[in-house]
Amino acid sequence: MKRVYNFSAGPSMLPLEVLEQAQKEFVCYGSSGMSVMEMSHRSKIFESILEKAQQDLRDLMHIPDHYKILFLQGGGSTQFAMIPLNLMNKNNCADYVVTGQWAKKAAEEASRYGKVNIVASSADTTFDRIPELDPAKFQKNADYFYITLNNTIYGTRWRELPDTGDVPLVGDMSSSILSEEIDITRFGLLFAGAQKNLGPAGVTVVIVREDLLGNAMEFTPTMLKYDIHAKNNSLYNTPPTYGIYFMGRVFEWVKAQGGVAAMQKRNEEKAALLYDFLDQSQLFRGTVVKKDRSLMNAPFVLPTEELNAKFIKEAEAQGFVNLKGHRTVGGMRASIYNAMPREGVEALVAFMKQFEADNR
Repeated sequence: MKRVYNFSAGPSMLPLEVLEQAQKEFVCYGSSGMSVMEMSHRSKIFESILEKAQQDLRDLMHIPDHYKILFLQGGGSTQFAMIPLNLMNKNNCADYVVTGQWAKKAAEEASRYGKVNIVASSADTTFDRIPELDPAKFQKNADYFYITLNNTIYGTRWRELPDTGDVPLVGDMSSSILSEEIDITRFGLLFAGAQKNLGPAGVTVVIVREDLLGNAMEFTPTMLKYDIHAKNNSLYNTPPTYGIYFMGRVFEWVKAQGGVAAMQKRNEEKAALLYDFLDQSQLFRGTVVKKDRSLMNAPFVLPTEELNAKFIKEAEAQGFVNLKGHRTVGGMRASIYNAMPREGVEALVAFMKQFEADNR
């Protein structure tokens, strides 16, 4: 069966080369005589897989030695609790910028453990932009300052990071990690669920500065303490071994493409193809303020719900799947992560042009 162009927001399209390599190694990894799925997480073979994945990510993102890389479970949503449990530990307060559903959920969860100050929100315009920040609203005694770098549902991204001074900046990079270069030293902590740009669902990457470890709230469960996982090299308990293996293969693939800078250039070109069409279309309309448009997730709409439904149905028949927008936004959303080839975006735009010609 022919593979489709999968525009899902996550779990999402994976590099075909990595899928094929994983298929070859599925039954027997190297000379181990077994699948990665079968091997002990304490074995030397798996430890080498883990350590190489960590080093490749460190290389790709230029992560300094005083940051720990953790491979955890529980998805990005568990980080909504782990972050305040581990970091909201001095003044029991934190600043949050609410730019979408995930940032909102993160703020709500953090409010269970301390005072959350909403510095800014774009909820009043259905999260179609990154709100302007007033530094006067920043708390000087905040334990951290939280942002969501790319908003999967609403299709916005931060182009300039806020200057938080001595307050550690914390970022959710689940839907944009490895898609563009970023200065990790601007952050105290970054995290990302794997199921968008890194690999299959089941692994969450946490990159945390060492000085932020070891001060979790007293009642924090052991499994939710960053320092426990750091001391045990992500092997405190059985980690998602196959997910880590697969993610490591994705890191190798990104390196082979030329690294993050090359991926960013490719992603900018792909996004421009789609946004340029939306800007000149008489039928389709993008829903995000131009300056804040995401490179990864592009929501758009047609004039009526009937046309939206017709487009989604006809697109699927042509092999363009998972284009339906999130239920809170409606319309369509094309997620064009690293693994989406330029040809996929070109084919989608050609189909959109034909749909417009047929439905004016």
